[in-house]
This record gives sequence, C-alpha cells and structure tokens, in this order.
Amino acid sequence: MKKRLQRLIAIAAGVAALSLLSPSAAVTNAQKPLLHSKMFVLSEDANEVIRDKALHNGTVMQSFAFDNVNGRIYVVQLMAGGQQLPGEEAPVSGANRDKTGDLALTELDMSGNELGYMFLKGFGHGVQIGVQPSGDSAYLWTETDAVTEGSSGWGTRIARFSFENGKVLTPGSPELEKFQLIDGADRTTVNIDPARELLTMRYRIDGAFRYGVYRLADVLQHDYTPVADVPQPTVGTFQGFASYGRYLYLLEGTAYGTTGSVAPVGNTYITAVDLKTGDVADKQLIAAGDTLTFREPEGMAIRLPDVQHPRKAELAFGFASDFTPTRLANIYSLDRLQPAPAIQDKDQLETDHD
Repeated sequence: MKKRLQRLIAIAAGVAALSLLSPSAAVTNAQKPLLHSKMFVLSEDANEVIRDKALHNGTVMQSFAFDNVNGRIYVVQLMAGGQQLPGEEAPVSGANRDKTGDLALTELDMSGNELGYMFLKGFGHGVQIGVQPSGDSAYLWTETDAVTEGSSGWGTRIARFSFENGKVLTPGSPELEKFQLIDGADRTTVNIDPARELLTMRYRIDGAFRYGVYRLADVLQHDYTPVADVPQPTVGTFQGFASYGRYLYLLEGTAYGTTGSVAPVGNTYITAVDLKTGDVADKQLIAAGDTLTFREPEGMAIRLPDVQHPRKAELAFGFASDFTPTRLANIYSLDRLQPAPAIQDKDQLETDHD
C-alpha cells in the first residue's frame, strides 16, 4: 500500500507541475494533450496484415511491434529447442529455454518476409515488446533480467537495444540500456504508443498487475514520473497490450481446442480501458482469423500507415497458427476510431470471459 501511495503521489506531483510551466509551455501542453484520442471500434471487421508467415524459429509468436518509419515488423518468440549458441556446451532443450527466458527476435518486412534475427538470452517470456525507430534502423524495447517462476522466465526490468542482425544478447551485454521504473515490480513488459511517443509498462506489484504510462523522452532521461497508472481489469488468459492516446487495449484468449475456445468462434477478446479513469470502456469478442489452424492470440501493437498522419492509426493484434515445429505468424488490424460509447453496464464489460 505504501508503494501504491507513492505512485499516486508521483502522478499528482506531475499534474501539479503543469501549473508551474510558463504560459507558452502550458498552452503547448493544452494543445497537445497526451491522453486524448478517439477509441478503436472493437466490433468492426479486422483487416489482414500478414497471414501464415514463418519466423526465425518455429515456436509460437509471443508478441510484435511495428517500425512505422522504416516499414518493419519485429516479432518475438521463445527460442526453439535443440539450438546451440556460441558459448553453450551443447544444444539446449525448449523447456530450458523457456525456464531461463531465452527469446528469438525476427525482423520482417511489411509483407511478412524475414530480413534478420537476434537471440535474447535470459530476457523473459516476450509477452509484449515495443519499437522506437532510429534512422534507418530501430531500438527494441523488451523485458530483461528474467527470473524463473514456475516453468518460465519472466522479466523484472525493461531495456532497449539496437537491432543488429545475428547478434546474441544477454542481460549483461553492454549494448543494453536498462530502466527500473518501479522498485519491487516484476513481470515487466513494454509497449510504445508511436503517435504520442508514450511508453506503457505492464508490471506486477503486491500480487496485482497494473499499467504505468510515461513520456518516452522522460524514461530515456531516467525520469519515471507517470502520466497515468491504472489497474488491470479482470480478463481471461492474458496475451498482450497496446496503448493509443487515452485508451489501453488488452488481448486475451486461448487456442482452439482449449477450454472455452471452440472453432470457429474461439474466446479471443479485446478490452478497452480508459487511462484517465481506469474504467473498462468496451469489450468485444474478436472473429478475425477464424479459419486459421490453432489460432492462439498473441501480442498487440499500434500501426501508423502514414507517420505524417498519426491520427489515422490501426490497432493490430496477432495470432499464432499451424503446428509444432513450424508455427506461423498472423497479424490483423482495426482502423476505425470514434468517441467512446457511454458505459451501459460496467459489470458486464468487466466479466471474466476465460
């Protein structure tokens, strides 16, 4: 409770600091509110971005993010078993890769063709990643410093690093820049809102998941004052998140054949959360990709088809398809934005659809 109170005080301090700005600065901030946007219409039919595309490894995709400037998609997955990397004495099983948090990162073009890859040893589970374009390349934002819990490794900090084809990184690699946004937090995963240059971190503290939103420029200066911090509402099997302006979007569901997921309907839902209030604004069953084999929801990201027009954004979400050992990647997107509807039945919106 003490830590939570400190976070709330920090948010209040950040709001109070706006009153100390010069008149011109205050006008600038008023003209460009960070947590202001329309909401994606979750009930619309989704567009197909890529379908049945191979990644560097044949494991299930975990999450993805777009480099909207250079036209790239970065996809992260658990490393496949049977591989032996430099410095390893023998091939490592898939179970051990999962336990220690070893990830494979694939760079794709916008058609889903592989352009390059990296290996990230000891980083985490890859639940969500972010991308920050830089020139003709990009920085990747991921979890790192994995700690084993159960059968998997989960990140405890976030980090950024430049994409370098064929590179193998560990938490101790000098190429990493690490950030500890909240002391005592674990299960840290990250996403970037490219339209407003905001960083959203999902984290667990005191046994509960929350989302902190920060100015990306502030994080790079190690200023960890959030502009929003909200609890995660009740969801089923969590599979990814993304934020765009005022709204946070959560992906949940399981593959066909698991409890509650029967083809072709499945149990994939997207929930929209108001970052100003923490209230659930909408929750919809997602029908996209209903003809895919396997069809496990995995990861979310914001796509900007034209970076000069960030208000024309798309909310993208992924599915893994096909079968082991050749799982494939699929991405769909929603592109209609409108003012959020009035909440008619908050209890119904927050119902657990697990």
